[in-house]
Amino acid sequence: MTAPSERPNKSIEQIEIEFEHVEVLLCHLRLKWLLRHFPARLVRAAYVCVNSFVTIALLAVLALITGSPFVFPSLGPTAYLFFFLPMAESSSPRNAILGHAIGLICGYAAFTLTGVSGTPLAMQAGMHDPKILAAGLSLAATGALMVLFKVSHPPAGATTLIVSLGIISQPKDLVIIEVAVLLLTVQAFTINRLAGLPYPFWRHHKLALDAGSLK
Repeated sequence: MTAPSERPNKSIEQIEIEFEHVEVLLCHLRLKWLLRHFPARLVRAAYVCVNSFVTIALLAVLALITGSPFVFPSLGPTAYLFFFLPMAESSSPRNAILGHAIGLICGYAAFTLTGVSGTPLAMQAGMHDPKILAAGLSLAATGALMVLFKVSHPPAGATTLIVSLGIISQPKDLVIIEVAVLLLTVQAFTINRLAGLPYPFWRHHKLALDAGSLK
């Protein structure tokens, strides 16, 4: 039996394994010298910072050119998961793509069924009875369906509220949101694979990876 005092060390080791891909990428780019001159945590923070900036900035440029919502609030947490915990099940392409899709569907269903879409207050700030009901129903349904289909992706909870509260609710915009998720996933896949991480094409078949699988 593992002593309580040893458990924190095990967690630290798991985190170290999770971030070995950062070292692999630095080797590919001939930048491993950074680890000799700066604390490892700082280098890892820079890795998350740079990749999050690049992926979201590209989508923001696309949004500027097309005038469509290729950037929305819940895309930020998804990007963070992709680069901070890339080998977590919730960070897999399957969970991200299907999780947001469930959120969009549940959000739009709640937005329509509760009458929010037909009220002049739908586009105004503040809460009223239909919005309260829509928010509760959309989040409840999204959470239940993610559990049912085993596609847990926490940022989808924000996506469903964005839609059910009428912040983004046009059907064509909902399609664009899902396309944005797909594009972000492709970017994350490319970067994580470049880093030498066995990031999945679709889903993780193994929740825990040993150190040897990352080499």
